Amino acid sequence: MRICAFMKGRDSMNELTNIFKTLSDETRLRIMMLLYQDELCVCEISGILNVPQPTVSKGLSKLRDLNLVVDTRKEKFVYYKLRADHDLLNSILSDILNSIGQYPQLQDDQRNIATKWQYSESAGLISKSFTL
Repeated sequence: MRICAFMKGRDSMNELTNIFKTLSDETRLRIMMLLYQDELCVCEISGILNVPQPTVSKGLSKLRDLNLVVDTRKEKFVYYKLRADHDLLNSILSDILNSIGQYPQLQDDQRNIATKWQYSESAGLISKSFTL
């Protein structure tokens, strides 16, 4: 019984350290901040962040391997979103978003995603409301 408790505690600690290792990479952090707010495909993320698609794909692969994102195929595109049931990660990203004014790069990303939402609205798709 004691060994099971130790292993469970060890798994929790590994998950926690993996989250912070993942957040320590700028591109992955920027991707997660976008996915915290919207479901996006690789090409959208690449365009919003102005980062090459292979870099985005590599980051998403790491996030998927750590079970932090889920993907869904819609026609010819694969869309990614954060796991809604990952309370710790969602709490951390919410705190970052609440203090977005301290992070100019993340503010730029927010402006870019807002532009994407405006474009989506003009194309007849559902738009999201966003304010900085």
